[in-house]
Amino acid sequence: MGVFVFLPLVLPLTALPIARLAELHLHPRVATRLLSGLAGVLALCSTLCLGLLVVVGTAQLPGNPLPDAWSDPEVREAVPYDEIAGKAAIVALAVVAVGCTAAAGRHRRVRRRAHRALAGLPGGELAVLTDAVPYAYALPGSAAARLPDAGTGADARSRSRSRSRSRAGAGAGAGARIRVCFRARALVRGGGHGRGRVVVSTGMLDCLDTRERAALLAHEQAHLIGGHHRYLLAVRLAARANPLLRPLRAAVAYTTERWADEEAARVTGERTVVARAIGKAALVSRGTPTPTLAGFAAPGPVPRRVAALLEPAPTAVNWPSMSTAVGLAVWTAAAGTLGSALSSANATITLFLVLKAATPL
Repeated sequence: MGVFVFLPLVLPLTALPIARLAELHLHPRVATRLLSGLAGVLALCSTLCLGLLVVVGTAQLPGNPLPDAWSDPEVREAVPYDEIAGKAAIVALAVVAVGCTAAAGRHRRVRRRAHRALAGLPGGELAVLTDAVPYAYALPGSAAARLPDAGTGADARSRSRSRSRSRAGAGAGAGARIRVCFRARALVRGGGHGRGRVVVSTGMLDCLDTRERAALLAHEQAHLIGGHHRYLLAVRLAARANPLLRPLRAAVAYTTERWADEEAARVTGERTVVARAIGKAALVSRGTPTPTLAGFAAPGPVPRRVAALLEPAPTAVNWPSMSTAVGLAVWTAAAGTLGSALSSANATITLFLVLKAATPL
C-alpha cells in the first residue's frame, strides 16, 4: 500500500485543467456529465483513502475497539506515518461527513419548503407566485415533499387555503401573464408534473416580453428534463469531500446553465431571444433558494452565456481528439481518475490482506 494510499487525496489536481477547457470547448451536455462523473469518482476515492488511514492509524491508539493484532508491526508498515496520518484522517473524515450531511440536508429542506409553498396552487408544470421579487427556477418533483405534514388538521388546511388565495389573487394583469406563459408552455412539452415544476414570480414575468417568457419556460423545463439538480448536488457533495474539486463544482454550475440555454434555443428556434432574456433576468434576479437548484439567471458568468448564444450552436462531440488542448485535458483527467481509483482499490485490497493475515476477520 505504502504512499499510494495518499494519491487519491491529491490526484483530483489532474482533473482541474479540464474544468476550464471543458466548459469552453465541449458541448454543455457532454461537459456536465463528464465533469460530474470525474468529481464523483475522485471524491469517493479520496473519502475511501481517509477511511483506510483511520483504520490503520487508530489501531495504535490506546483504548481503541479494534483487535490488538491490528497494531502488529506488519500492519503498521502498511501505511507510512500511520499514527500521524490516522489521527489527521479522523478529523478530516469527520469534517467530510458533517459537510456532506449539511449540504444534503439543506438541499432536502429547501425542496420540501418550496413544495409546501406550492401546495395550495393548481397542479401543472408551471407555478406563478405573486411576488415583486424577480426569480425563476426549476423545482424537481418529490412525492414525499408534496405530502401534507403529519398531524395537520382543519386549521392547517384553512391556513393553506388562505395562503393559496393570497398567491392566486394576482388580478387581471397577472392572470393575463399566466395565460401567456401557459400558452408558451406548449413549446416545451415533455417535462410533466412528475419531473417537477417551473416556479416563476410575477416580478420576473414583468421584466420579459412574450417571446422571452417562452424562452424562460423552455430553459427551466430543460433543467427538469435533464435532471440538472442531481449533477449540481453531486459536485457540491464532491467538493465537500475534497476541496480540490471545487473548480469542478463551479464548472458544472456553468455547464448546466449552458445546457439549458442550448435546449431553450433549440426548442424556441431563437438564440437571440434566449440571450436577451438571460441578460434581462440577470440584471434583476435574486438567484435560487439553494445552489443545488438550477435557475434561469443563476449567479455566474452570464456574459459568457450570452456571448455563446450569439454564436452558432455547439457541435455535440462525445470524445475530443487527443491532438487538441481539450482532448489532452480530458485524457489527463481520465488518467488521473483511473489512477485514483486503482490506488484506492490497491490500498483497500492490501490492507484487507494484511489485516486478514494479522487476525481472522
